[in-house]
This record gives sequence, structure tokens and C-alpha cells, in this order.
Amino acid sequence: MLEINGVKAKYGHTEVLHSVSLRAEAGRITTLIGGNGAGKTTTLNCIVNILKPYEGQILWKGLDITKLRSKDIVRLGISLIPEGRHVFPRMTVRENLEMGAYIRKDSGGVQKDFEWILELFPVLKERLAQEASTLSGGEQQMLAIGRSLMGNPDLVLMDEPSMGLAPIVVEEVFSVIEQIMTMGKTVLLVEQNAALALDLAHEGYVIELGRIVLSGTGKELLRNPEVEKAYLGL
Repeated sequence: MLEINGVKAKYGHTEVLHSVSLRAEAGRITTLIGGNGAGKTTTLNCIVNILKPYEGQILWKGLDITKLRSKDIVRLGISLIPEGRHVFPRMTVRENLEMGAYIRKDSGGVQKDFEWILELFPVLKERLAQEASTLSGGEQQMLAIGRSLMGNPDLVLMDEPSMGLAPIVVEEVFSVIEQIMTMGKTVLLVEQNAALALDLAHEGYVIELGRIVLSGTGKELLRNPEVEKAYLGL
């Protein structure tokens, strides 16, 4: 579904991605793991053209989207849940969810997805009239995921969904990620919790200093001695 081929990107004059290539297969979970500053977020930003690659190609269902505007990429069915959640703090939970559906014209489908998201996250149903700024970190992460799903994307890009959350909330979020996949969505997950991410993912990639250094199934990478030493604390 998604192919990244030889992508290079810069911040200023400094190259931060060095010929990155990876694939995300339809209806599956692919994870990208690595340390701080390895290039994980930068890779996601290149996919949605927040950062423009200066070399390489990004294909979505065979279409070259490398130079498309971010808003046009969203309309093609790609949604990014950014690191740090970035909910609209002075809007209510309901308004945040409604904003996620701004590109849609199918009011019946929007209502159906709204109800589905409230089933996924019952706590949001209790908070619909609250401003997003009053939610806990875990509730804001749930809201960010729900807002993304309101756009009915085919591909969901998730950037560090477990960051700053209590372990019990992390378990709930990862359970939802699996449910999203069972609903036919494709997920590209960037995550520092390598053990959780690889256990959940069908395929995985390891990025270091802007280069993909390992790839394989999630289970293969979990058993890889280099991954165990560098990311699993074994």
C-alpha cells in the first residue's frame, strides 16, 4: 500500500534521512523503531509532506505522492497522529472529533464512525462537552486517535502513541491499535517501546541515524540479538 524508496531529507543543510526505504502492507501493522533522533518522526513527516524529501520517492497505492501538498495527501486517505497528540485545547471533545471529519461529505458515515469511536473510547463519551485541555494525557491520546479515525483513513500514521502514558493506559492504546487494524486500516507505527511495538506488528524496521539498518517480521526482530541488546534491555 505504501512504499518509500530511497528517501533523503534535510533540516537546513544537514541531511537527516539517508536513502530510507520501507513498505507498509495493506491491512497490516508495520512498526519503525529506533532511538531519539534516529529519524522516525522525520520519516512520517516526509510521508505527509510536512518535510519535503529532496531525493527519493513515496508511493501510495502506486501513485507518486512525493510532491503533493499535505492536504491532498490527507484526502487520499492518509492520516497522521502526531507525537504529543496536539489536540485543539480550547475545543470540546465533540468539536475535536468533528474536526477530524472536515474532509468528508457522507454525513451518515461520519455519524457511524462517531458512534464507533465512542465505543472504542467510552471515556470520551463522558467528556464530549469538556474542553480537550481538561483531559488527562491518556484521554488526549485517545482523542487524537479518535480525531484521526473520523477522517476514515486507509493508512494511519502513529507517532509515539505511548509517550508519557501510564502502563495501564498504554495497554489500552495498543489494544485499540490492534482493533483499528481488524477494521481494515493499515497502520504505520513509530514507537520507542520496542517490545510492545514489535510484539504487535507484522513487519518492523530499525532506523539508526537516518538509515534503515534492520528489517523483518515483528517476531524476527524481537529475537534479533542486536535488537535485544539495543532496544529491549536484554
